[in-house]
Amino acid sequence: MKVHFHGTAAFEGIPSLFCHCETCKQAKVLGGKNIRTRTSVLIDEVLKIDFPADTLHHSIRDSVDMDKVRDLLFTHSHSDHLYPEDLLIRALGYAQFNEEEELHLYGHDLPIKHCSQLLATERHRFQFHNLKPFETVQTQTATITPLLANHDSKETCLLYYIEKDGKKIFYGHDSGWFPEQTWTWLKGKKLDLAILECTTGNAPHCEVHMNVEDTLKTREWLVENHVMQAEGRIVVTHFSHNAHLLHEDLVHIFEPNGITVAFDGMQLDI
Repeated sequence: MKVHFHGTAAFEGIPSLFCHCETCKQAKVLGGKNIRTRTSVLIDEVLKIDFPADTLHHSIRDSVDMDKVRDLLFTHSHSDHLYPEDLLIRALGYAQFNEEEELHLYGHDLPIKHCSQLLATERHRFQFHNLKPFETVQTQTATITPLLANHDSKETCLLYYIEKDGKKIFYGHDSGWFPEQTWTWLKGKKLDLAILECTTGNAPHCEVHMNVEDTLKTREWLVENHVMQAEGRIVVTHFSHNAHLLHEDLVHIFEPNGITVAFDGMQLDI
Protein backbone atom coordinates (compact mmCIF):
# COMPACT_ATOMS: atom_id res chain seq x y z
CA MET A 1 0.00 0.00 0.00
CA LYS A 2 1.30 3.45 -0.93
CA VAL A 3 0.52 6.34 1.42
CA HIS A 4 1.22 9.76 -0.08
CA PHE A 5 1.28 12.80 2.24
CA HIS A 6 0.11 15.69 0.07
CA GLY A 7 0.12 18.34 2.78
CA THR A 8 1.31 18.37 6.40
CA ALA A 9 0.38 21.79 7.83
CA ALA A 10 -2.49 23.03 9.94
CA PHE A 11 -4.96 25.67 8.75
CA GLU A 12 -2.40 28.46 8.28
CA GLY A 13 0.21 26.61 6.22
CA ILE A 14 3.95 27.16 6.66
CA PRO A 15 5.04 29.83 5.92
CA SER A 16 1.68 31.35 6.70
CA LEU A 17 -0.01 34.13 4.76
CA PHE A 18 0.51 37.55 6.37
CA CYS A 19 2.82 36.15 9.07
CA HIS A 20 6.27 37.49 9.98
CA CYS A 21 7.11 35.17 12.87
CA GLU A 22 10.64 33.74 12.95
CA THR A 23 9.39 30.29 11.99
CA CYS A 24 7.76 31.56 8.81
CA LYS A 25 10.80 33.70 7.98
CA GLN A 26 13.15 30.74 8.41
CA ALA A 27 10.86 28.41 6.46
CA LYS A 28 10.98 30.79 3.49
CA VAL A 29 14.78 30.86 3.60
CA LEU A 30 15.35 27.15 4.25
CA GLY A 31 12.59 25.85 1.98
CA GLY A 32 12.44 22.09 1.35
CA LYS A 33 10.69 20.12 4.07
CA ASN A 34 9.92 23.33 5.97
CA ILE A 35 7.35 24.36 3.35
CA ARG A 36 4.02 22.87 4.37
CA THR A 37 0.58 23.05 2.77
CA ARG A 38 -2.77 22.07 4.27
CA THR A 39 -3.03 18.44 5.35
CA SER A 40 -4.29 15.63 3.13
CA VAL A 41 -3.30 12.03 2.39
CA LEU A 42 -3.78 9.85 -0.70
CA ILE A 43 -3.77 6.05 -0.44
CA ASP A 44 -2.95 3.93 -3.51
CA GLU A 45 -4.02 6.82 -5.75
CA VAL A 46 -7.70 5.91 -5.24
CA LEU A 47 -8.62 6.82 -1.65
CA LYS A 48 -8.15 10.43 -0.52
CA ILE A 49 -8.62 11.78 2.99
CA ASP A 50 -9.77 15.40 3.13
CA PHE A 51 -9.95 17.95 0.34
CA PRO A 52 -8.24 21.26 1.20
CA ALA A 53 -7.95 24.27 -1.06
CA ASP A 54 -4.35 23.19 -1.76
CA THR A 55 -5.53 20.09 -3.66
CA LEU A 56 -4.90 21.70 -7.06
CA HIS A 57 -1.36 22.56 -5.98
CA HIS A 58 -0.83 19.02 -4.68
CA SER A 59 -2.03 17.47 -7.93
CA ILE A 60 0.35 19.63 -10.00
CA ARG A 61 3.36 19.35 -7.66
CA ASP A 62 3.10 15.57 -7.25
CA SER A 63 1.74 14.71 -10.71
CA VAL A 64 -1.44 13.24 -9.22
CA ASP A 65 -4.31 12.21 -11.50
CA MET A 66 -7.28 13.21 -9.35
CA ASP A 67 -9.66 11.44 -11.70
CA LYS A 68 -8.26 8.13 -10.40
CA VAL A 69 -9.65 8.90 -6.94
CA ARG A 70 -12.78 6.85 -6.31
CA ASP A 71 -13.42 7.55 -2.61
CA LEU A 72 -13.04 10.83 -0.73
CA LEU A 73 -13.25 10.80 3.07
CA PHE A 74 -13.87 13.93 5.14
CA THR A 75 -12.78 14.24 8.76
CA HIS A 76 -14.76 17.44 9.36
CA SER A 77 -15.95 20.62 7.68
CA HIS A 78 -13.16 23.09 8.56
CA SER A 79 -11.89 24.80 5.42
CA ASP A 80 -8.36 23.38 5.64
CA HIS A 81 -9.92 19.90 5.36
CA LEU A 82 -12.87 20.59 3.10
CA TYR A 83 -13.01 23.14 0.30
CA PRO A 84 -16.09 21.86 -1.57
CA GLU A 85 -16.11 24.62 -4.17
CA ASP A 86 -13.22 22.90 -5.96
CA LEU A 87 -15.34 19.78 -6.37
CA LEU A 88 -17.35 21.81 -8.86
CA ILE A 89 -14.33 21.57 -11.16
CA ARG A 90 -15.49 17.98 -11.73
CA ALA A 91 -18.84 19.26 -13.03
CA LEU A 92 -20.04 19.05 -16.60
CA GLY A 93 -18.50 21.83 -18.67
CA TYR A 94 -15.39 22.09 -16.50
CA ALA A 95 -13.82 18.62 -16.61
CA GLN A 96 -13.67 16.09 -19.42
CA PHE A 97 -13.50 12.47 -18.27
CA ASN A 98 -15.45 9.22 -18.21
CA GLU A 99 -18.88 10.46 -17.15
CA GLU A 100 -19.87 7.02 -15.87
CA GLU A 101 -17.28 7.20 -13.07
CA GLU A 102 -18.83 8.60 -9.90
CA LEU A 103 -16.78 10.06 -7.07
CA HIS A 104 -18.05 8.77 -3.70
CA LEU A 105 -17.95 11.23 -0.78
CA TYR A 106 -17.99 10.04 2.84
CA GLY A 107 -18.40 12.04 6.03
CA HIS A 108 -20.70 13.01 8.86
CA ASP A 109 -23.68 15.36 8.56
CA LEU A 110 -22.06 18.75 8.03
CA PRO A 111 -19.45 17.95 5.33
CA ILE A 112 -21.96 15.87 3.37
CA LYS A 113 -24.60 18.59 3.72
CA HIS A 114 -22.19 21.22 2.37
CA CYS A 115 -21.20 19.03 -0.57
CA SER A 116 -24.66 17.81 -1.49
CA GLN A 117 -26.08 21.35 -1.48
CA LEU A 118 -23.24 22.75 -3.56
CA LEU A 119 -23.28 19.85 -6.01
CA ALA A 120 -27.05 19.42 -6.19
CA THR A 121 -27.15 19.80 -9.98
CA GLU A 122 -24.20 17.44 -10.43
CA ARG A 123 -25.48 14.50 -8.42
CA HIS A 124 -24.93 12.08 -11.33
CA ARG A 125 -21.18 12.62 -10.90
CA PHE A 126 -21.14 12.14 -7.14
CA GLN A 127 -22.48 9.73 -4.54
CA PHE A 128 -22.95 10.99 -0.97
CA HIS A 129 -22.56 8.77 2.09
CA ASN A 130 -23.45 9.97 5.59
CA LEU A 131 -21.34 8.06 8.11
CA LYS A 132 -22.12 7.20 11.71
CA PRO A 133 -19.33 6.79 14.27
CA PHE A 134 -18.20 3.21 14.86
CA GLU A 135 -20.31 1.79 12.00
CA THR A 136 -18.09 0.02 9.47
CA VAL A 137 -18.66 0.75 5.78
CA GLN A 138 -17.34 -0.91 2.64
CA THR A 139 -16.33 1.77 0.14
CA GLN A 140 -15.30 1.21 -3.46
CA THR A 141 -11.65 0.94 -2.41
CA ALA A 142 -11.43 -0.01 1.29
CA THR A 143 -13.24 -0.95 4.46
CA ILE A 144 -13.52 2.06 6.77
CA THR A 145 -14.72 2.62 10.31
CA PRO A 146 -15.25 6.24 11.39
CA LEU A 147 -14.21 6.93 14.98
CA LEU A 148 -14.93 9.93 17.18
CA ALA A 149 -12.45 12.80 17.40
CA ASN A 150 -12.25 15.45 20.09
CA HIS A 151 -12.02 18.60 18.00
CA ASP A 152 -15.09 20.83 17.52
CA SER A 153 -18.15 20.73 19.77
CA LYS A 154 -20.28 22.22 16.99
CA GLU A 155 -20.01 19.16 14.76
CA THR A 156 -19.17 15.47 14.84
CA CYS A 157 -15.52 15.21 13.79
CA LEU A 158 -14.17 11.88 12.64
CA LEU A 159 -10.99 9.83 12.70
CA TYR A 160 -10.69 6.74 10.48
CA TYR A 161 -9.67 3.11 10.78
CA ILE A 162 -8.96 1.93 7.24
CA GLU A 163 -8.48 -1.66 6.07
CA LYS A 164 -7.14 -2.21 2.58
CA ASP A 165 -5.26 -5.10 0.95
CA GLY A 166 -4.57 -6.72 4.30
CA LYS A 167 -3.14 -3.52 5.83
CA LYS A 168 -4.67 -1.43 8.62
CA ILE A 169 -4.27 2.32 9.08
CA PHE A 170 -5.43 4.65 11.84
CA TYR A 171 -5.90 8.23 10.64
CA GLY A 172 -5.86 10.16 13.91
CA HIS A 173 -6.37 13.89 13.43
CA ASP A 174 -7.67 16.58 13.90
CA SER A 175 -8.19 15.78 17.56
CA GLY A 176 -7.08 16.40 21.09
CA TRP A 177 -6.92 13.42 23.46
CA PHE A 178 -9.36 10.94 21.92
CA PRO A 179 -12.80 10.30 23.43
CA GLU A 180 -12.99 7.21 25.62
CA GLN A 181 -15.20 5.42 23.06
CA THR A 182 -12.39 5.69 20.49
CA TRP A 183 -9.71 4.37 22.86
CA THR A 184 -11.99 1.47 23.78
CA TRP A 185 -12.70 0.65 20.14
CA LEU A 186 -8.99 0.63 19.27
CA LYS A 187 -8.16 -1.96 21.94
CA GLY A 188 -7.54 -5.33 20.35
CA LYS A 189 -6.90 -3.85 16.90
CA LYS A 190 -3.59 -4.27 15.05
CA LEU A 191 -2.16 -1.35 13.09
CA ASP A 192 0.42 -1.25 10.32
CA LEU A 193 0.39 2.56 10.32
CA ALA A 194 -0.85 5.23 12.73
CA ILE A 195 -1.01 8.82 11.49
CA LEU A 196 -1.13 11.24 14.42
CA GLU A 197 -0.95 15.00 14.81
CA CYS A 198 1.12 17.54 16.71
CA THR A 199 -0.47 20.86 15.86
CA THR A 200 0.59 22.84 18.91
CA GLY A 201 4.18 21.67 19.46
CA ASN A 202 5.51 22.32 22.96
CA ALA A 203 2.57 24.53 23.95
CA PRO A 204 0.51 23.59 27.03
CA HIS A 205 -2.21 20.95 26.70
CA CYS A 206 -5.01 21.88 24.29
CA GLU A 207 -8.44 20.23 24.28
CA VAL A 208 -8.91 20.13 20.51
CA HIS A 209 -5.39 19.42 19.19
CA MET A 210 -2.38 17.46 20.40
CA ASN A 211 0.93 18.83 21.58
CA VAL A 212 4.23 16.92 21.77
CA GLU A 213 3.38 15.37 25.13
CA ASP A 214 -0.03 14.16 23.89
CA THR A 215 1.47 12.68 20.73
CA LEU A 216 4.10 10.78 22.69
CA LYS A 217 1.47 9.56 25.16
CA THR A 218 -0.64 8.31 22.25
CA ARG A 219 2.32 6.37 20.87
CA GLU A 220 2.94 4.94 24.33
CA TRP A 221 -0.71 3.81 24.60
CA LEU A 222 -0.65 2.17 21.16
CA VAL A 223 2.52 0.26 22.01
CA GLU A 224 1.57 -0.71 25.56
CA ASN A 225 -1.83 -1.99 24.40
CA HIS A 226 -0.18 -3.98 21.58
CA VAL A 227 -2.19 -2.11 18.96
CA MET A 228 0.87 -1.42 16.80
CA GLN A 229 2.18 -4.36 14.81
CA ALA A 230 5.83 -5.18 15.57
CA GLU A 231 6.84 -3.70 12.20
CA GLY A 232 4.17 -0.98 12.28
CA ARG A 233 4.98 2.69 11.77
CA ILE A 234 3.82 5.87 13.46
CA VAL A 235 3.86 9.15 11.54
CA VAL A 236 3.13 12.64 12.86
CA THR A 237 1.71 15.44 10.71
CA HIS A 238 -0.54 18.58 10.83
CA PHE A 239 1.86 21.21 12.19
CA SER A 240 1.14 24.87 12.90
CA HIS A 241 3.69 27.65 12.39
CA ASN A 242 2.59 28.92 15.80
CA ALA A 243 4.29 25.88 17.34
CA HIS A 244 7.59 27.46 16.18
CA LEU A 245 9.19 24.14 15.23
CA LEU A 246 11.00 23.69 11.94
CA HIS A 247 11.30 20.26 10.33
CA GLU A 248 14.67 19.52 11.92
CA ASP A 249 13.28 20.48 15.36
CA LEU A 250 10.40 18.04 14.90
CA VAL A 251 12.78 15.29 13.77
CA HIS A 252 14.93 15.89 16.87
CA ILE A 253 11.85 15.49 19.10
CA PHE A 254 10.09 12.56 17.45
CA GLU A 255 12.56 10.29 15.67
CA PRO A 256 14.31 9.14 18.90
CA ASN A 257 10.83 8.03 19.98
CA GLY A 258 10.27 5.96 16.86
CA ILE A 259 7.94 8.45 15.17
CA THR A 260 8.47 9.60 11.59
CA VAL A 261 7.91 13.31 10.87
CA ALA A 262 5.88 13.73 7.69
CA PHE A 263 6.71 16.35 5.08
CA ASP A 264 4.88 17.50 1.97
CA GLY A 265 5.16 14.91 -0.80
CA MET A 266 6.43 12.12 1.47
CA GLN A 267 5.49 8.59 0.34
CA LEU A 268 5.43 5.45 2.44
CA ASP A 269 5.06 1.83 1.33
CA ILE A 270 3.53 -0.33 4.02
